[in-house]
Amino acid sequence: KLFLLFNFFGYFQSFLFCNFVHTFSLISCSKNSFSYVDVLYLCRCIPYRYRKTNQSSSVEDIEVLVVSSQKSQAMMFPKGGWEEDESKEVAARRETLEEAGVDGKVQKMLGKWNYKSKRHGKMHEGYMFPLLVTKQLDIWPEKNLRERRWMSVKEAREVCQQGWMKEALDRLVSRQSTIAT
Repeated sequence: KLFLLFNFFGYFQSFLFCNFVHTFSLISCSKNSFSYVDVLYLCRCIPYRYRKTNQSSSVEDIEVLVVSSQKSQAMMFPKGGWEEDESKEVAARRETLEEAGVDGKVQKMLGKWNYKSKRHGKMHEGYMFPLLVTKQLDIWPEKNLRERRWMSVKEAREVCQQGWMKEALDRLVSRQSTIAT
């Protein structure tokens, strides 16, 4: 009976510990991202510039920068989590510098999208910002891990696999069209 009682309490203790760890992980902060109730919060940028031959703000003159995923051949906009002591805008700019090797002016948020990660099945909440590129580096932290490619808005719509990325790109184009008129 004592053995059964010990096994019961051992099981109960393991159950409590596992539930405590799970509950703790629901509200945690890892090195580079916040995660509450199994949602990963990320900041993204759409780095863009105007073609060098023309400084107008026409949609045809906009180029956007995409980077390759580290885990696949997919092309995407730079993204990552944010530190406790930084704003979403600062995090988006930092991640863009790290992943794409460009810097510039982060502008007003394009929106917030909720989506499920195809790879891990985890819910993500992404905040997307346009970044008007003012500097392109030859050497950056993830240069050997990612390919970066400037392309037209039309080309970017073709390579972006997720619908919410295309929607964010459409919002950027719409905003630039409004500025141009």
